[in-house]
Amino acid sequence: MTKHPDPGAWESERIQLGKIVDELRDLRKTSQRSRYRNGELPELPSREAMIAVVDGLVAVLYPRHFGPKELTADSVDGFLIHTLDRTLRSLREQIRRELQLHSDNQEVSQTEYRRQAEEITGAFARALPKVRALLDTDIRAAFEGDPAAGSLDEVVFCYPGVAAVIRHRLAHQLYLLGARMLARVISEAAHSQTGIDIHPGAEIDQSFFIDHGTGVVIGETARIGRRVRIYQAVTLGAKRFETDSSGALVKGKARHPIVEDDVVIYAGATILGRITIGRGSAIGGNVWLTQSVPPGSNVTQAKARSETFDDGAGI
Repeated sequence: MTKHPDPGAWESERIQLGKIVDELRDLRKTSQRSRYRNGELPELPSREAMIAVVDGLVAVLYPRHFGPKELTADSVDGFLIHTLDRTLRSLREQIRRELQLHSDNQEVSQTEYRRQAEEITGAFARALPKVRALLDTDIRAAFEGDPAAGSLDEVVFCYPGVAAVIRHRLAHQLYLLGARMLARVISEAAHSQTGIDIHPGAEIDQSFFIDHGTGVVIGETARIGRRVRIYQAVTLGAKRFETDSSGALVKGKARHPIVEDDVVIYAGATILGRITIGRGSAIGGNVWLTQSVPPGSNVTQAKARSETFDDGAGI
């Protein structure tokens, strides 16, 4: 019979788990002292709770697609009330935790944090019909913009671009209301799910369609107009990051593109900096663009050109 080593001897003689734990504890305490001035560890928001909140909200927005299969026309309103009540209670708690985590005022009471969280949650809930109305335009744009789309239901069920935009619309509302870390949790969960990275601060107008979607990146201060269509691997990014006198990055500066109405951006295009893509323009595949273009532009890759240089010409 094979003899297994004694766990205690294995721990103390080979790996020294206790020593590793001690060193990790010291590092953790050093990090916590640099982040939390009063030495107390605040409750952190829960990523798992926020993912559950989003799942509940998506089911509320589109109950026939993402709610229980046994839903009927008579039971759907009851499902919405029950799901909203449960989901918003959970969201309120996560908002309270974020507010407390980021507060610089140690004198704020728990009652005040709860009041602020209640206010933000209420404003978010009241925005849900507006979010649904915007999403309906996005879904219609996807159906009308893709000849492979068989129905609106197929678009809702299957399109990763639509899944990402649904979550962005929710995250953006939280971002506007001040729950920016929770908004980022939602956007990063959507990024993991779809391969589409939309910062919750990006402003996106109605009838927005991301086709295929994998590798799309849209930065925090990007502004996108109506009826814009983009394809996979498109980047709306920053060209450079401003720094202050100490060399630290300046936060919140407008650094991403403005895309006006009725623009199409094809696969692999990279558009950088606070530039404007004029209304009705088409940006071709794999284009690298760092300057504004006027309305109606058609920007493509430069054609390959062959030139000869004799007798040192061109040096």
